[in-house]
Amino acid sequence: MTVLDLDPDALLSTTRAVRKRLDCTRDVPDELIRECAAAALQAPSGSNHITMSFVIVKDAAKRQAIAGVYARCWDIYSNSPFFVGAIQQAGASAQAQQDRVTDSATYLSQHMAEVPALVIACSVGMRLDNVEPMVSASVYGNILPATWSFMLAARARGLGTAWTTIHLMMEQEIADIVGIPFDTVQQVCLSPLAYTLGTDFKPAVRPEPDSILHWDRW
Repeated sequence: MTVLDLDPDALLSTTRAVRKRLDCTRDVPDELIRECAAAALQAPSGSNHITMSFVIVKDAAKRQAIAGVYARCWDIYSNSPFFVGAIQQAGASAQAQQDRVTDSATYLSQHMAEVPALVIACSVGMRLDNVEPMVSASVYGNILPATWSFMLAARARGLGTAWTTIHLMMEQEIADIVGIPFDTVQQVCLSPLAYTLGTDFKPAVRPEPDSILHWDRW
């Protein structure tokens, strides 16, 4: 296992959503993916109950089919008030970053099929439609930390990822493409996985910590 020379803070602050800098010309070895999954398995799991699963899609025809569904979802999303390009940030540097994110997210929607591997993060056992908050929080508390750990492990190995969720508009169609049992498995994230063009990623523009901290009361 060869990993980048990143201390914990650097790893946490430079694991970015990678889109334009995905190297779509190189295959991602299965063994590297297994190493990322091993790291994901060490993430917190409620009641020590392992419900996380990852569908790794390398087959070209299936990637093309998934990309087609994603593109249709993108068309809906890009015309919604929640579109990344519709969000305005205070300050020139923050807005410039927002504009870059919009541009790169659009790029990914157009090139998803070219990425050598797609990762679909899932929670096994139940659907989360209309369940009470404690249950959904517990279920998400299994798969979300595991997915982030997978992404951190990928970054350490020179691989790029990007957390996307808009495919969930047409989750059933994605499930049908790769045989996910829709009635008992909840998809939560779709990420590209590829080597990155260069490894010199920087922290994003973010507000000061005190802007999100509440001491003793809201």
